[in-house]
Amino acid sequence: MTTTTGTPGDTGTPGGTGAYAPRPGAAPLGRMIAAQAVLETKMLLRNGEQLLLTVVIPTLLLVLFSSVDIVDTGAGEAVDFLAPGILALAVMSTAFTGQAIATGFERRYGVLKRLAASPLPRWALMTAKTASVLVTEVLQVVLLTVIAFALGWSPHGNPAAVLLLLVLGTAAFSGLGLLMAGTLKAEATLAAANLVFLLLLVGGGVIVPLEKFPDAAQDVLGLLPISALSDGLRDVLQHGASMPWGDLGILAGWAVVGLAAAGKFFRWE
Repeated sequence: MTTTTGTPGDTGTPGGTGAYAPRPGAAPLGRMIAAQAVLETKMLLRNGEQLLLTVVIPTLLLVLFSSVDIVDTGAGEAVDFLAPGILALAVMSTAFTGQAIATGFERRYGVLKRLAASPLPRWALMTAKTASVLVTEVLQVVLLTVIAFALGWSPHGNPAAVLLLLVLGTAAFSGLGLLMAGTLKAEATLAAANLVFLLLLVGGGVIVPLEKFPDAAQDVLGLLPISALSDGLRDVLQHGASMPWGDLGILAGWAVVGLAAAGKFFRWE
């Protein structure tokens, strides 16, 4: 029989000062949220379908409709009308379509169930997902703005109003995306999110002015979050409006309703 010598801290016994290194326990909350947000962003940027929605489609639409006279966008350069709408489309593609599909399949595969059992609180997980959406949107806005300038875009208006519109638009679409992902099956979420994306692309004032639709349809379409976001951005960036309060009010209403409904009805498994 052999024996060992040494202090309790050296032998790794539970009572020693060096028993566990590093000490077990959850990391600080801020560090956990930051780590999860980085992971969410990396997963989004590595996903080919997500990149198609968030980068490729908005870029192609901006270049194509700005370069070729397909849709009558009214007086002035086409890019001046299209750029704000494409920025709104980028927000919708990330905050709504991409987030709904990714979260829906995470829920189906049990990823959310396992994360909910970790030291990371559920609200912190949603915060990390929101941070990931915001980081992606910053990259989208920078890329689309550079392309729009190359196409001859000359924006005007108040940057603070643009920022407020983008933030409220993100909140509105995030709430609706999480509501869809948390209540429908993953396959249904995939189909519904893509269908809504296409319908709002055509009827949300992104590339086709709402004035091209019948008067009765304009009243309804104008209340959609994509219409409020694209029209609000267009009022500021194309027409130099100071603060489009009506569009901001519509977006705020959608944000409150969507986030409240998502918080109430979201199922983690």
